[in-house]
Amino acid sequence: MTQVSERIANLSPSETLAMSQKSSELQAKGIDVINLSVGEPDFFTPDSVKKAAKQAIDDNFSFYSPVAGYPDLRKAIVAKLKHENGLDYTTDQIVVSNGAKQSVCNVLLSILNPGDEVIVPAPYWVSYVEMVKLAGGTNVVITAGIEQDFKITPSQLEAAITPRTKALILCSPSNPTGSVYTREELQGLAQTVAGHPEMIVLSDEIYEHIQYAGKHESIARFAEIADRVVVINGVSKAYAMTGWRIGYIAAPLWIAKATAKLQGQYTSGPCSIAQKAAVAALTGDQQCVEDMRQAFLRRRDLALRLLGKIPDIKVNRPLGAFYLFPEVGAYLGKSAGARRVNDIADLAMYLLEVGHVAAVSGAAFGAPTCIRLSYATSDDRLVEAIGRIREALAKLFSE
Repeated sequence: MTQVSERIANLSPSETLAMSQKSSELQAKGIDVINLSVGEPDFFTPDSVKKAAKQAIDDNFSFYSPVAGYPDLRKAIVAKLKHENGLDYTTDQIVVSNGAKQSVCNVLLSILNPGDEVIVPAPYWVSYVEMVKLAGGTNVVITAGIEQDFKITPSQLEAAITPRTKALILCSPSNPTGSVYTREELQGLAQTVAGHPEMIVLSDEIYEHIQYAGKHESIARFAEIADRVVVINGVSKAYAMTGWRIGYIAAPLWIAKATAKLQGQYTSGPCSIAQKAAVAALTGDQQCVEDMRQAFLRRRDLALRLLGKIPDIKVNRPLGAFYLFPEVGAYLGKSAGARRVNDIADLAMYLLEVGHVAAVSGAAFGAPTCIRLSYATSDDRLVEAIGRIREALAKLFSE
């Protein structure tokens, strides 16, 4: 019997996509499932962006695009980074890819050799550790619990660094926790990295515009490590363009060239029409970004109030993204009738099948006593969903 490669056999499937698929299957059977597992805005792409895409079709942008992206998009990204983030890049340091997910993977595949270590703070986005494995690297996980707002400290980082450390992956605002590193916290991490000149930082800033505590801060701002930081971003979250698949890196030139070389061999340039839409998103009126941010802030506060009424749940007050990451360990080991909830995966499935709410097991994020809830849905559906969660959890009792 033909077998898949070890590379694929060793990969874990995406838990977020798997839960979304399971909820869709129940919905197909006529069950009203509220899906809080999906990490995407529930808004439509702004009309101005859609108009630009339609114009690009009429203007016959239907041919292969440059591998690293159209020049006008790369210029728009350079201008955005300068204007919004105070970062100086040239267009040849920008590589546009098929979503920020590919951007992350491109970098890891371009810098890692077998056995190289990558430090990954937990809770982490599910794909980071799998991408490191795919690239032949070794994950070194640092756990930061709810008591420290799910953020690692410089001392934790220093303790995790070894002679084989090649990179640190940092995500702020964070998926799955919504936590945001302050400038002072980033400076502390940057000072630690500065002492290890072979380390590269992958700074995933895809949720940059969805935060509630002031101006976004990037670790790339610190001069002592600026030449070793890869900024990863895109248009998916800020502009409700998840399906358009446009992400990018801003990187040291040698990394940009390496990722373009790689991309040229396995996907080539991203969608021509989507790139023209992304230009319109970055250069157009930004009110749509603020409108969505305000809606997410309102929903966060609503969801926090409702979760606060459920006994034995701990939840931090996230300052970014559109996730809550409640600690629900008190419900593990309990039963509802003949059904026993042994671990966090059981609890997520229980909430889906009994409460008809799709959440994602925290085990997929390196946090086996938490669940991830996305509040990127309407206020009414949030009220209903958290009400269902409360009722389902109330049915669980210790034996």
